[in-house]
Amino acid sequence: MKNKNSPITFLDDRLIFPPVEMANPEGLLAVGGDLTPERLILAYRNGIFPWFNEDSLILWWCPDPRMVLFPSKVRISKSMRNTLNRGHFRITKDKAFEKVIHECAKAPRPGQQGTWITQKMIDAYIHLYKKGIAHSYEVWQGDKLVGGLYGLDLGHIFCGESMFSKENNASKCALIHMCRELEKENYSLIDCQLHTPHLESLGAELIPRADYLSILKGE
Repeated sequence: MKNKNSPITFLDDRLIFPPVEMANPEGLLAVGGDLTPERLILAYRNGIFPWFNEDSLILWWCPDPRMVLFPSKVRISKSMRNTLNRGHFRITKDKAFEKVIHECAKAPRPGQQGTWITQKMIDAYIHLYKKGIAHSYEVWQGDKLVGGLYGLDLGHIFCGESMFSKENNASKCALIHMCRELEKENYSLIDCQLHTPHLESLGAELIPRADYLSILKGE
């Protein structure tokens, strides 16, 4: 049940989060804290993620409903299938994480000014990459990086953070490749966090937060 009356929790140095049911109707759960690996891992393992602008405090979210993509349900159009079959792109994993996250930060977003991938976020996720928790998928055209995505691997759920394309369908190729790989490895789902028409067109869907948390905790 969404809590419409409780005030937003302000975090201190303690590694704790309030119950996700305390999030407001928009999904905002808490403010403050830090982006240490320990706090980020705790957050994601409890269905919480950071999302904030450069000039704001760190904001922590757990929306209801939750946008997810089940790997077996990724939608591949006929034209996209032809692109994949032509071998127009080469796809790698964890070969250029820092380049991918910087490109995602620079990518223009419709209806959005600036970026939520701040330097603090970049530094934090590079740290998680070095710990083997964050991963990237890169799309190459020759030796040129033309697309990719990155996120966190929780073992049975991949928490997607962002993607970018410099060529048509490049990020879609990365996502489809990742879905095929995760399906083979029996991953439950990809956490897409928030609804966008683009994600919906690729097969992502909204599920209740409670269902997402049950899958996250392996119930």
